[in-house]
Amino acid sequence: MWSRRQGSLRPTVCGVEELRRRRREQEAALRKARREQQLVSKRLLREDAPEEAGEGCMAAILGEAEELCLYTLGNLIVESEAVRRQLLPQGIVPALAACIQSPHVAVLEALGYALSQLLQAKEAPEKIIPSILASTLPQHMLQMLQPGPKLNPGVAVEFAWCLHYIICSQVSNPLLIGHGALSTLGLLLLDLAGAVQRTEDAGLELLACPVLRCLSNLLTEAAVETVGGQMQLRDERVVAALFILLQFFFQKQPSLLPEGLWLLNNLTANSPSFCTSLLSLDLIEPLLQLLPVSNVVSVMVLTVLCNVAEKGPAYCQRLWPGPLLPALLHTLAFSDTEVVGQSLELLHLLFLYQPEAVQVFLQQSGLQALERHQEEAQLQDRVYALQQTALQG
Repeated sequence: MWSRRQGSLRPTVCGVEELRRRRREQEAALRKARREQQLVSKRLLREDAPEEAGEGCMAAILGEAEELCLYTLGNLIVESEAVRRQLLPQGIVPALAACIQSPHVAVLEALGYALSQLLQAKEAPEKIIPSILASTLPQHMLQMLQPGPKLNPGVAVEFAWCLHYIICSQVSNPLLIGHGALSTLGLLLLDLAGAVQRTEDAGLELLACPVLRCLSNLLTEAAVETVGGQMQLRDERVVAALFILLQFFFQKQPSLLPEGLWLLNNLTANSPSFCTSLLSLDLIEPLLQLLPVSNVVSVMVLTVLCNVAEKGPAYCQRLWPGPLLPALLHTLAFSDTEVVGQSLELLHLLFLYQPEAVQVFLQQSGLQALERHQEEAQLQDRVYALQQTALQG
């Protein structure tokens, strides 16, 4: 029987080794691109500074001297455990908390970079993150992610990654939820969806990626329900915004589709209201259009559809037949056993809650599609059960 798959986006999650490897490579590439871009911009600023004059120039130079220190610190932190051991007793966390009050955008961006490097240390969950959560840094980080005219994309990218590393540690995610992390990130998701509709800027994925991961992981916390956190996201606008981003990824950055689909999975796993939004906004067909992208994407799309079908007969009625039947017959022809297995789970739910689906399935040569997999050890039991159900129907 199919079980809900609300899961987090930490390295041990999804059970698909290829997806984990791609996530690690993609995250490293995104951060490297961001770091190189920032180092170039800092070098250009230093070259231009002597041509300027006055008090504003001096403030800029002082702020610049302060990137540079933070960028250097970030590089030292990531490269040496000995450096981290020395810095922690000397009060690096209070020092970073003081820096976050700087009026200079360049300082804030460099601070975010240095902090993100510190948060990736292997000892971070035990020795670093608790002290960060005990400081004012989390509230300030969330302020940096508030959408509005003061939002700076470069600063937001760095602090979104910081938040991602803190959330993945699971040291005290209820604290972040209590500080309003879900509502802040939800609003930022809406803002990003609006931005991709207004611009062709390919750099938006730098912020979208950590925001999606943060939301996905926070939704797996039991504390979400106890503090009413999920209520903060029960809005059709969230689902609509997510699909705008999925279409953007589909056209510009397909490697990020799994990030958006994991969030959609976690939204729909335990929430009939989000499943209702998916149906009322006619988003099943756009979801099915993602199936050919990759086996990983196919499994996640089918998992979301299982989340919907699992909610009962009323939901299955709205799923079937529509474009779902030809899509399922197509996925049953896949060679990937995980894709086929998830297709079988979806068929099982449809047959359970929508008995008339059996006859339609038989009319479309569904039994022949099942017969292709009856010799596969991992699928034999499910194939046999569906064959019996279909023949009895």
